[in-house]
Amino acid sequence: MENFSNFLTMREELSLVVLIVFLLLYDLIAGKRGMRYFQPVAIGLLALHTLITLIPRAEVSAFGGMYTHLPMAGVVKSILNLATLIIFLQAKELFSSSKQRQRRGEYYFLTLVTLLGMYFMVSSGHFLLFFIGLEMASIPLSTLVAMDRRCKKSAEAGAKYILLAAFSSGILLFGISYLYGTTGTLYFADMPPLISANALQIMGFVFFSAGLFFKLSFVPFHLWAGDVYEGAPTNVTSYLSVVSKGAAAFALVVLLFKVFGNLIVQWQGILYAIIILTITVGNLFAIRQDNMKRFLAFSSISQAGYIALGMMGGTALGMNMLVYYLFVYLFSNLAAFGVVISIENKTGKLNISDYNGLYSTNPKLSIVMMLAMFSLGGIPPFAGFFSKFFIFSAAVEQGFYVLVLIAALNTVISLYYYLKVVKAMFLNHSDNPIPTLRTEGYNRVSLVLCTVGILVTGIVSLFVESISAFGFGVQ
Repeated sequence: MENFSNFLTMREELSLVVLIVFLLLYDLIAGKRGMRYFQPVAIGLLALHTLITLIPRAEVSAFGGMYTHLPMAGVVKSILNLATLIIFLQAKELFSSSKQRQRRGEYYFLTLVTLLGMYFMVSSGHFLLFFIGLEMASIPLSTLVAMDRRCKKSAEAGAKYILLAAFSSGILLFGISYLYGTTGTLYFADMPPLISANALQIMGFVFFSAGLFFKLSFVPFHLWAGDVYEGAPTNVTSYLSVVSKGAAAFALVVLLFKVFGNLIVQWQGILYAIIILTITVGNLFAIRQDNMKRFLAFSSISQAGYIALGMMGGTALGMNMLVYYLFVYLFSNLAAFGVVISIENKTGKLNISDYNGLYSTNPKLSIVMMLAMFSLGGIPPFAGFFSKFFIFSAAVEQGFYVLVLIAALNTVISLYYYLKVVKAMFLNHSDNPIPTLRTEGYNRVSLVLCTVGILVTGIVSLFVESISAFGFGVQ
């Protein structure tokens, strides 16, 4: 009975499992008439679930420490829920055709299963549970990437993603085996006193982190991102870009400080090089792109480098600002994807050159995209400026002046390609611009939420203070 009571401590996971089972049964039982309400039911229940995860609670553990819930983990789960909710709002036109409509239940089921896997990743206290969560998040994602059977690029993207995910998981497991062989345990809490800078443990860390760097698309583990982002349905691309990346970033930062704290000199050196390469290479490749999905893929690679900058200092401030950066990033990136989805579903156009003269026919969509680009580029007074400022401040506080200078110079470079999209919409002339569109109702709500987030989260200090009030469990 005591073992079963452990499940009650997993409040967020239990709530999500109930939601998954309900939607699965709804999809199986409801007829054609009932399926008309599938999306509003899924959105409503996910919103209710998000409210449940917002209720704060103290640090708890279950199953002998395999599952641990930090207060900050609750914040991250709420951020992942909010991002998934916005993505669901943008998903209606993904199932506009009768053939695709039959797969609607599969899409919501698989997406929520991946979300459950990410919950396990951020709340794991044991490498076995962490790996289970990682695979729960990865395998259904490959199915989602290949969901559009009419598109050869989607099938190709799915094959690339699952193969590279399998290789990265193998490398990660190989690293875990080294760590287990040298410490005799897989519990996060038991490892720190047993980890020293010996060769086997450093190799174990390198292999383990290489597998996780794949999920974050750090350079040089990024080569899958462009093809997978382009080939996947755009709604799935936005999920990969925001939710998957956010969960992996939080899991990595917790592991760095709760497990590999004694190897801080080694992993700071690795991250130092990774951050410079990721921000720079992401920027250079983004400049060359015309396809919006590939453009946002390399933009997100560059953004991953800024996220990693919050890990460098090893302070509570840096980690808090990392979570704040994820919070701002979700609004900015999903606003851009919302506009791309709206235009793609109506016209099939995906190139930046297609956006020439967009303001003359679709001023509202142009303004939302402009705000998203300004925020991603870090232009004040939008939220992206404050998130970058706080990340830079945390790194400067720990003396990483050269690294921050390189990141700041790359921010200037990134303005070129973000403003290229703005220039296309507002300044470039087109004899055949995208016609006036009427954005689908749910997507319109998502764009309003993202716009409010971009404008408010940077100006109102309440969000920063609220995140800082929660702890990571490290000093």
